[in-house]
Amino acid sequence: MTEGPGGASPAARPLLFLDVDGTLVACRGARLPTTEEGWAAWQHASNPQLSRIDAGHGPRLLALPCALMWATAWMDDANTVIAPLLGLPELPVAALPEAPQEYPAGVLNWKTAALVRVAEGRPFVWVDDSITELDEAWVSANHPGPALLHRVDAMAGLAAADFAVIDEWLRDHLD
Repeated sequence: MTEGPGGASPAARPLLFLDVDGTLVACRGARLPTTEEGWAAWQHASNPQLSRIDAGHGPRLLALPCALMWATAWMDDANTVIAPLLGLPELPVAALPEAPQEYPAGVLNWKTAALVRVAEGRPFVWVDDSITELDEAWVSANHPGPALLHRVDAMAGLAAADFAVIDEWLRDHLD
């Protein structure tokens, strides 16, 4: 098996679950869609908000010592629309339940339990703009391996400081 960054085989490297909206596509006041038709247009290459994606994030993500996986409502559209903008190869897509139309406060994130199932005890980082203390507590109680739930500022999106935190954590958790 080929070794990845940090000397770990790809199967042994921690997972990095990657969100899109608010993480790679900074919101900066943009209104997210509220209908299925709106989401279909949002998740299309013609979405003007995609100009907010920093193409430099692709090489930085690929340099991290982890196995990248989409964890987004974009699902397979992340590979079709987002990956080419970042110069990323096709990535696996985490099996997630259908995204809710509303995100009530005080409720576990709709992705949390699914990502713990996908990780299967493996160390993981989850990079998202909607992680809460409730999600952190639930993962801590229900995931046997180490996990970093890293919340990104949705208005700014993924930044250099975020990459530094993620990279340090991943390097500390390589087998």
